Amino acid sequence: MLRAAGASSIDELFSDIPPKARLPRPLDLPAGMSEMALTDHLAGLARANAPATELVCFAGAGCYDHYIPSVVDHVLRKPEFFTAYTPYQPEVSQGTLQAIFEFQSMICSLTGMDVSNASMYDGATAFVEAALMAARVTRRHRVAVSAAVHPEWLETLRTYAEAGTLELVIVPASSDGRTDLDAAKSILTDEVAALLMSSPAFLGGVEDLNAAGAVAHDVGALLVVGANPMLLGVMQPPSYFGADIVVGEAQPFGNPMSFGGPGLGFFTCRQEHVRQMPGRLVGQTVDADGNTAYVLTLSTREQHIRREKATSNICSNHALNALAAGVHLAALGREGLMATATACVSKASYFRDKLVASRRFRPVGTAGMGYEFALLYQGDVETMQTEMLERGFLAGVRPGSLCAAAPEGISQDDWDHMVLFAVTEKRSRSEMDAFVEEVASL
Repeated sequence: MLRAAGASSIDELFSDIPPKARLPRPLDLPAGMSEMALTDHLAGLARANAPATELVCFAGAGCYDHYIPSVVDHVLRKPEFFTAYTPYQPEVSQGTLQAIFEFQSMICSLTGMDVSNASMYDGATAFVEAALMAARVTRRHRVAVSAAVHPEWLETLRTYAEAGTLELVIVPASSDGRTDLDAAKSILTDEVAALLMSSPAFLGGVEDLNAAGAVAHDVGALLVVGANPMLLGVMQPPSYFGADIVVGEAQPFGNPMSFGGPGLGFFTCRQEHVRQMPGRLVGQTVDADGNTAYVLTLSTREQHIRREKATSNICSNHALNALAAGVHLAALGREGLMATATACVSKASYFRDKLVASRRFRPVGTAGMGYEFALLYQGDVETMQTEMLERGFLAGVRPGSLCAAAPEGISQDDWDHMVLFAVTEKRSRSEMDAFVEEVASL
């Protein structure tokens, strides 16, 4: 290799790399091992980990511990799907295209919207693309975003806005962690492209989307709503309240927590805005013989060669993750989804009441919730979480670990003592009772 590169030594090969940037040589590595010895060594290291499956998980904050039916993995790992790339050639990609089309159809059914794309990276980037799309539709530069949305979604939006494409205006949160709609009325003007929010909000409270839609539409702005798709099994879809664009993270369907990713973003809108929608869209048609066929549609050449005219964003869709979500939804069906979402909500309500009754936690407002809620812990949150981890529990998420500064409208002291709990259908009453008993003993 050195001869082919025209170098006489390794040092000469790396001579263009500044010495301070190079690793010291020789490298301080153990001697080589056989494959069998290395396998045993790695297995020993793995045994030092505590598998999350052995912990009782009450963590959420955008990534949830739902049960995934076994059929999902069986379909997902079929080589025809697992190795498939972007299906530009419909004549050899009908299976993948149909799977994406079915995913789009299910997401439209859940959200009540007219059109869905083939998925995006995650909920955060879908949220950002909704802001960019609203600016294109309204031909306005400014967007108003609620401080009550997920801090990582807001940070992602800020990152994009630094390029100068958008101007952000923050709508404060109320003390219960929802959007302050009175403040929104004074912030939204006829220069604002959209009001962006999520329901439930990051801290779990269900937003008044009807009032939010009125505030946005009164000034000609669009209403963009981030939604948890699992909860749409029991909640009215955002379209019912006049949402123009509905986005979110579809990880709750078919995708494990897996260290926080990968997930997949879903993106839906009204029919009249479809030509401004980012990402890929699969359509259903018929072939020359009259048979049902599927094909990528509305992907014009300008999206690939005229960036200033493009509606496409930088990412490919997460088709494999979307396939997992589609299989999970198909396995549940309408009634199964409703039953699962109902179980999540009812268990979360039970757990919240038990934690408050323990007198170690105080509620954050009285807003209705889904299956996630915030409480104020009477003590040091990090210490409590560490102690509970040693006892086999993931004791929620500390919002301050995602964003140190409290959102506008929420006191810093409350933010520092806050814990965000999520309760899915996997949690049993005995697990919840055990957690309350253990945390009360700290």
